[in-house]
Amino acid sequence: MELKNKISEAFASHFGGEGTFYTSAGRINLIGEHTDYNGGFVFPGAIDKVIMAEIRPNGTEKVNLYSVDLNDSASFGLNEADAPSQQWARYIFGVCRETIKRGGSVKGFDAVFAGNVPLGAGLSSSAALESCFAFAINDLFNDNTIDKFELAKIGQSTEHNYCGVNCGIMDQFASVFGKKDCLIRLDCRSLEYEYFPFKIDGYKLVLVDSVVKHELVDSPYNKRRESCERVAKRLGLETLRDADMEMLDAVKADISAEDNMRARFVIGEKERVLGVCDSLNRGDIATVGRLMYETHEGLSKDYEVSCEELDFLNDVAKECGVTGSRIMGGGFGGCTINLVPNEIHDKFIETVTAKFNERYGHEPKIYDVVISDGARRLDD
Repeated sequence: MELKNKISEAFASHFGGEGTFYTSAGRINLIGEHTDYNGGFVFPGAIDKVIMAEIRPNGTEKVNLYSVDLNDSASFGLNEADAPSQQWARYIFGVCRETIKRGGSVKGFDAVFAGNVPLGAGLSSSAALESCFAFAINDLFNDNTIDKFELAKIGQSTEHNYCGVNCGIMDQFASVFGKKDCLIRLDCRSLEYEYFPFKIDGYKLVLVDSVVKHELVDSPYNKRRESCERVAKRLGLETLRDADMEMLDAVKADISAEDNMRARFVIGEKERVLGVCDSLNRGDIATVGRLMYETHEGLSKDYEVSCEELDFLNDVAKECGVTGSRIMGGGFGGCTINLVPNEIHDKFIETVTAKFNERYGHEPKIYDVVISDGARRLDD
């Protein structure tokens, strides 16, 4: 409510009167890392950290924006040549343009927005921003005729075409399709999806942000992608989605040790996502946690995208009795996601904060997250 009041005051101050409120969420991914570009599965959910906007059509062909968090304004027209100079405004301009390219209607509007999605923690604040405005434009100007899949693709295309980020579909998908107390198993090849209940009594999801991002001299993501593609080609497959360990072992002599390690992680991760889904259905939380630790081990040793700080956080989680813990996101910094029994929650946070500070000279940031709804209109 505090966020809504802040936006409402800024809207009245900048534009007078009031508009309609919309919101969309950041996301976590419980398991399924570096599987999206290999045609595999991911297992994300929307969280209770959001971008919220108050929006009102203004009867012109011009969009006027105010960002509360940045204390900055932007205005632009709706033609390709009207792109704003501010990077943050390009996300919203891109959503407008991608909607128009798909035959949707966009008219001028005034909007004020703010958020509480932590920046830099790998929670996809940009996808939340895109999904919030894509949903609002669909509701205000298109009578909700654009389906949810297309709204997610509008956000993804905005990243590709207006923000210079060649991302997959997972972040926008989770922001649009998010459902309270449910995670979503998304097949990145077919875009088929299924909701799995995720309201586990006695546990909390805790993100521990190392506040570290290592600068890398090469392009590690592209190199790992190329490794996977080489192995898939050797196996005669389009992606590693259709590979298994037996097939990999059969070509071990024909591929480099590094390519073998990369493929071994991806094939194992595909199985772990499916294993977590089955375990949740059975209420077997211990196995969910064990598979999370296995993913961290694979990301650290086989895929080599961890770093000392993240491995340290993972070790402390294990020492404290945390049920499951792993790197979340691309790696080389960022945060771990932890499945923490309620009875050790406070002690874990106290311990991991103290030990990390002692080792690295700064405290990590801690975020408890709850699985929540994705993009929607806020009706009073």
